[in-house]
Amino acid sequence: MIPLMKNAFLHEHETKKALADFILNSDKLSMGEKCTEFETAFSKKQGREEAILFNSGGSANIALLQSLKNLGRLKEGDNIGFSALTWATNVMPIIQMGFNPVAIDSGFITLNLTSDAILKKIRDTKLNGLFITNALGFAGDLDNIKKLCEKNEIILLEDNCEALGTELISGKTGNFGLASTFSFFVAHHMSTIEGGMICTDDDELAEMSRMVRSNGWDRNLSTSQQLKWRKKYEINSDFEAKYTFYDIGFNLRPTEITGFLGLYQMQFIDETIKCRERNYLLFEDVLRKNPDLEYIYHDDITVLSTFAFPVICKNIDLKEKYMKRFVDAEIEIRPLIAGNIQNQPFYSKYVKEKEKLPQTDYLGSNGFYCGNYPELTDEDIETIIGCITK
Repeated sequence: MIPLMKNAFLHEHETKKALADFILNSDKLSMGEKCTEFETAFSKKQGREEAILFNSGGSANIALLQSLKNLGRLKEGDNIGFSALTWATNVMPIIQMGFNPVAIDSGFITLNLTSDAILKKIRDTKLNGLFITNALGFAGDLDNIKKLCEKNEIILLEDNCEALGTELISGKTGNFGLASTFSFFVAHHMSTIEGGMICTDDDELAEMSRMVRSNGWDRNLSTSQQLKWRKKYEINSDFEAKYTFYDIGFNLRPTEITGFLGLYQMQFIDETIKCRERNYLLFEDVLRKNPDLEYIYHDDITVLSTFAFPVICKNIDLKEKYMKRFVDAEIEIRPLIAGNIQNQPFYSKYVKEKEKLPQTDYLGSNGFYCGNYPELTDEDIETIIGCITK
């Protein structure tokens, strides 16, 4: 059996031993210093000014949109475009915040939104925000998308949960929008078991995100930020301030275990990215010789950080043929994310109007993937390659 993932962590035994020692010797396991240290290290690695740690990538998504709503930068009824080939937690917060979700076709050549697709959409639909998904480690032409959003006053956000470490000629994915989100779920590039992050260069947004993370109070803000909020609402008592809630928030806090694991696993992140890229390119070299399968364009990507091997067949019959090969070889597979997210039950329940998205439908109908991770052996890779050989 080749599972979707083999271990919870890279260097699993070493990591579990270090975690056990940390827990046994820690006086505090609720959110504290380790979380802050991880935020500082991650923001430096990603190249952004601020990083705010959450208990999951999905929590980071909902906190980001709630923060923008609290700040008045997005309002109920605003049109928020999103990549149609995506995960549920990229879209659900748009609905939960009372925004109007606008699905945009994800191109099968890149798996992602392109500036052309967005330009086509905004000719007939005004967008206030755009929440793109850098799917499975790939990305569209993010530099052009950024310029297009700036020109049309669209707030650009990146769900980078599946593309930690991917770099384009013009920069790292996750650094093109006002803010980006990351996931540290066990099957992703770096594991804290569960965990997520918001990254941004916007001080006001980072401040609000920290408040949204913790019930809307000021407890995790700097002293000057706390004084600002207390002065604004005439809170003159430190005692009263402990239970004063300034805006809508949730309890989306991580634990010190999350912070410790994040810090510990960061020492291996370059190693895992290189290994995943090497594995993928071995796979791709065979895939490109098979006329039954689509090639995913990534010529403008200088570092390809993918945790999966996508297989996109040219019709449904071929998909059934190749899926059977994988199943017979005991390789665990999954649908291509959630396919066209508009076809999911929750979307049909809450959103009555659907967009015509032929390329996303093509991807959902004809695609699937298996896992890509450093623990794959040479034998595992040869087994996978055998399944996609013509």
